[in-house]
Amino acid sequence: MNGARVRAGSGHDEAVGALVTLDLPDDSPMLGLPWIITFAPLGDSDEWEPVVCGPYERPHALALAEAVVAEEQLMAVVEPLVPALTPEEIRSEIAAAQLAAEDEAARTDEADLYGDFEDMIDEELELAAEREPVPEPLPAPSKEEVRAGLARIAKLLTAKGA
Repeated sequence: MNGARVRAGSGHDEAVGALVTLDLPDDSPMLGLPWIITFAPLGDSDEWEPVVCGPYERPHALALAEAVVAEEQLMAVVEPLVPALTPEEIRSEIAAAQLAAEDEAARTDEADLYGDFEDMIDEELELAAEREPVPEPLPAPSKEEVRAGLARIAKLLTAKGA
């Protein structure tokens, strides 16, 4: 996944949220899939269950996520909703998520040997923010645009051969 920092549009330089999404080529078939947004705390100081929204068309998902994280200290993950068609596919996805969690736990344990992991993350994010120009957030779609997108997704999901 490719991360992008979003800054508030109020003219100050404080980065208040983070947006993470896939960096896909223009011809990727994943671009036509429905997309979801998962909002979660940006740091470990907040503890609440992530909120999942969608499905949306990708441009709408990105614009909505940017609009929220530009004003809130949150993490937004925008990802395609990839249908699993068999129990085996679902089990494979679960196994991959479990393996990723184990790898993350091992990396966190290693980081504790060399200092506070959260301090390292904050420093890295600050350095990245200084190096990369942050684009203005896309305008959030209107309710009507989102509803039209949902209608297109429903049509895609109910089309013959789908």
